[in-house]
Amino acid sequence: MPILPGRIGGPAPAGRFDRRLLAPMMFGSVLNPINTAIIAVALTPIGLALGAPASETVWLVSSLYLATAIGQPLVGRLVDVFGVRTLFLLGAILVAVAGAIGLLAPENRDSIWWLVAARVILGLGTCAGYPAAMHMIRAEADRTGIASPAGILTLLSVTTQTVAVVAPALGGLLIGTWGWRATFAVNIPLGLASLVLGALFFPRRTGLEPAPADRPRIDGVGILLFAMAMLTLLIFLQNISGALLWLLALALVAGAVFVWWERRFTDPFIDVRVLSGNVPLLLSYARSLLTATISYMFVYGFTQWLEDGRGLTPTVAGLVLLPVFAAGIAVAVAFGRRAEVVGKLLVGSAAQLIAGILVLFMTGSSPIWFLVLAMLVLGIPQGLNNLAIQNSLYFQAEPERIASSAGLLRTFFYLGAIVSSVIYGNVYGARATTAGLHTLGWVVIGIAAVFLLITVFDRSLARIGR
Repeated sequence: MPILPGRIGGPAPAGRFDRRLLAPMMFGSVLNPINTAIIAVALTPIGLALGAPASETVWLVSSLYLATAIGQPLVGRLVDVFGVRTLFLLGAILVAVAGAIGLLAPENRDSIWWLVAARVILGLGTCAGYPAAMHMIRAEADRTGIASPAGILTLLSVTTQTVAVVAPALGGLLIGTWGWRATFAVNIPLGLASLVLGALFFPRRTGLEPAPADRPRIDGVGILLFAMAMLTLLIFLQNISGALLWLLALALVAGAVFVWWERRFTDPFIDVRVLSGNVPLLLSYARSLLTATISYMFVYGFTQWLEDGRGLTPTVAGLVLLPVFAAGIAVAVAFGRRAEVVGKLLVGSAAQLIAGILVLFMTGSSPIWFLVLAMLVLGIPQGLNNLAIQNSLYFQAEPERIASSAGLLRTFFYLGAIVSSVIYGNVYGARATTAGLHTLGWVVIGIAAVFLLITVFDRSLARIGR
């Protein structure tokens, strides 16, 4: 289907991907990972400036996770129905507004909740970037006849991974120069730049979305039920206790009613009938959750042990973790142009197993070279798994629901991040001991084994890229 006019520079080049789309696609996709990572270095300065305890500043992290986990499939569905341009521009405006709220919030004891509100708005605003990029890649593939745009998908993956490396350092630089407010204020120019790029280069229509006369009704009831189920589940997972079991029960009830409603609604928010019959896509979602669980357990849980159990300074601990991202980017670049995924997933799952085993041999006197070696091994699945899962979703999702399917993938990813915090929080307790680290190693081995099994027995993967 041809992409209709609506961008500068004349018609799109025939037979190849329109490179003018890359800037808004990549820029929009990195807004979420930038703000996910940049807040890590700002929590302590914000707490000191506002007199807020850690139990409150942690909501600056959780609020973005919650807004993103709920908002990604919602915004993705709206992209599928109304097109890329409108939702992308609205998201860019929300990002700039959130930055302004953080910049102008009063500096007193209650201001922490102004910042939490800004992070919620920021989470919703950044939800448009990744679904919009996947929608445009699918539309361009249809226009050009390129069945497997592996190079573009690789570029998208590498860009987000690179930003995850740079963002903490950027946050430290901003705080050192202008104070903690700069970690919010930076979203003003980022949002405005995203707005300009989207307005200049994204088309008004791509041909994947329905014509205005054929647009489906928005499933408001389904959206509310999904939001209720996800919100109560995520809050319970972040604060597991017997006193909050009612939240888990409410999540299960809301989820059951959501499935019942979606099976009966004509134009469901998430078509559970099709989704339940698309086992390969469900397995991709499961792999995303498992990959994120392992990744975040290392990024946060392992880093805590490096400081508490190994006695490294925060600076050295951060340097030890860098090989994860460096190796991840390297393997993604090296193997990304190959469209097949089964080999990537098998190698990635094997590397996860090896990384978990290496953890079992770590002690408080382990040499730095051994720790770096383990991080290099972990970087292999960091690059290969995320890339392969993204490529799998591209082929497994229905073209007319590619954006909402991509958004739901991010929901499972953030669910894995929250699950990881529950695991290492309960394993460590007050301090990150070596015994606790070894327990995490066994958990990683178990999760990696499950990942390997659902990959080995998923025969549909062999058809992707061939």
